[in-house]
Amino acid sequence: MTEAEALERLRKFATDPAARGLADDAALFEGLVITHDSIAEGVHFLSEDPAGSVGWKLVAVNLSDLAGKGATPAAAVLSLTIGSDSIWDEAFLTGVEAACASYGLPLIGGDTIALPDGAPRVFGLTAIGRAGPRTPSRGGGKPGDQLWLVGSIGDSAAGLALLLGDRKAAGLLVDSYRRPVPQLIAGRMLAPHANAMMDVSDGLLLDAQRLAEASGCTATIDLDGLPLSKAFVAERGNGLAARLFAGTGGDDYALLAALPADLDPLSLSLPSGTSIRCIGSLGADGGILRLVSKGKPVALPETLGHEHHGNSASTVAGRT
Repeated sequence: MTEAEALERLRKFATDPAARGLADDAALFEGLVITHDSIAEGVHFLSEDPAGSVGWKLVAVNLSDLAGKGATPAAAVLSLTIGSDSIWDEAFLTGVEAACASYGLPLIGGDTIALPDGAPRVFGLTAIGRAGPRTPSRGGGKPGDQLWLVGSIGDSAAGLALLLGDRKAAGLLVDSYRRPVPQLIAGRMLAPHANAMMDVSDGLLLDAQRLAEASGCTATIDLDGLPLSKAFVAERGNGLAARLFAGTGGDDYALLAALPADLDPLSLSLPSGTSIRCIGSLGADGGILRLVSKGKPVALPETLGHEHHGNSASTVAGRT
């Protein structure tokens, strides 16, 4: 069963309005934004990754979903698996604690189970946030909206590639893979103005297609406008191949917002140093996703991002 097939099956009984048709990253229930993400060894993190960074990442990826809805962190519930390595487990919890403290996220409960020796580690966290004046979904984009991206893309995928080549690799790209930073404040500032918004976790191109499909629009992405960090360019370059790699790599935890064309987000009170760039637009004609570079159409790559498949082998994809 693929991820899409599983969601289609779940929609048959996840019919409460709070579920938003399972077409969004979070539920909206009585003024609360609720999300749950799991991370698994060999799929979202490497066995050699420091345990503290795994704990941090579990919290951060959930907070990124809250950021995509403009919510303020309120509480969390942890699904904890423990094994025979008490030192690893302690370091993991230290990472969870550090992330919760950094973002003001109280841990209020959860569940603990013991794993048999040799079983891959799997963790889950439910994050609860207080909704702001508006909670944009994926599906509210309108033809003529401009697509804005908060943050850069490609760093995490490049960091993972370095680690797959050398498990002792280090540097800014590796740090981006292991310790993502949720764009919480920027999300709260943009949410009241966004027709649609979501975090980018499975790959910019795939997530842009999802936003466009949910909104009934066509998304055009200008690959030349994708924000690439200096560290990424130094490692991968900034040509078309590098930009397609960045756009499909995933694990970015940037924000993608569809904003009215007459709104300049630079006029908003975004945090100092926030990277925000217009990377495309929504239209009413044609298909779901179009790519351009130097004003000319670019064929869609075979894979737009990461989707889970029940029969796939361990991918170490680092995406949620």
